[in-house]
Amino acid sequence: MSHIFSGISVAVIGGDDRQLILIEELSKLGATVKVIGFPKEMLPDNVVHTDELAFVLKDANAVILTMPGTDNNGLIRGANYFSDNLYLTPELLSSLPHNTPVLVGVQSDYLKYWAHQLSLKMIEIANKDEIAILNSIPTAEGALEIAMRETPITIHGSKSLVIGLGRVGLTLARLLHSMGSKTFVTARRSSCLARGYEMGLSPVDLRDIKGCLQQMDFVFNTVPALVLGYDELLNIAKPTLVIDLASTPGGVNFKKADELGLKVIWALSLPGKVAPKTAGEILAQTVPRIILKNLP
Repeated sequence: MSHIFSGISVAVIGGDDRQLILIEELSKLGATVKVIGFPKEMLPDNVVHTDELAFVLKDANAVILTMPGTDNNGLIRGANYFSDNLYLTPELLSSLPHNTPVLVGVQSDYLKYWAHQLSLKMIEIANKDEIAILNSIPTAEGALEIAMRETPITIHGSKSLVIGLGRVGLTLARLLHSMGSKTFVTARRSSCLARGYEMGLSPVDLRDIKGCLQQMDFVFNTVPALVLGYDELLNIAKPTLVIDLASTPGGVNFKKADELGLKVIWALSLPGKVAPKTAGEILAQTVPRIILKNLP
């Protein structure tokens, strides 16, 4: 058994079943792992369990937050097994030495600000290709599971629009196409539309999606910016299911969608919900290497 983390203390603050697999892997690698946000009985025997956030951070060489990170008041989001609220305050963050790596899925403005003020090394792991590309698989599968559960039709023979052809969008579009959906794709960059054409998909200029929306059975958004505003939503028929896969703030005007009676599902953190074992193994394969690379 490798002990490449011998002498390294890692603080894990909250999380879900994905973090449990990562905690076990770090422990096997020889790290001193201190954890808050999980019941003690769920953790390996050699992991330090506590309910004191200050104790978790004390002497930490690296910190791992939940994938959703914090809100803009410092509240830890995604600590699924913790009944109380956990706040990562500036005072707590200031206890960490300069250049301490702090790993988070997506960092809020709050984390960006305090990381800059306190000279911490904030690392957004959800945007790293080695994690994001692999996570696109359970995300796409989870989106299709929602689509099949929430509608009375099959994917085969349906018409689908995928907005955004990044890592998730490409995987999802490929999967929809392979299942027999007539798949339309749209993106800002012409190179993405060219890639969609090469894949046998139907590219649509983003400026022309209003007409395209009218005929869709499913609309999947992957862009974390407002792309489905009021004017676009007016062109979506009520039977159409809209699934927003984008991180905060999402890509849909949810208030207007509700007023129009449209069915919109904002499906956040799908890897941890639909395939926590696979998603946890992805973190276990990649996060230790990221930590080692970024230690002061």
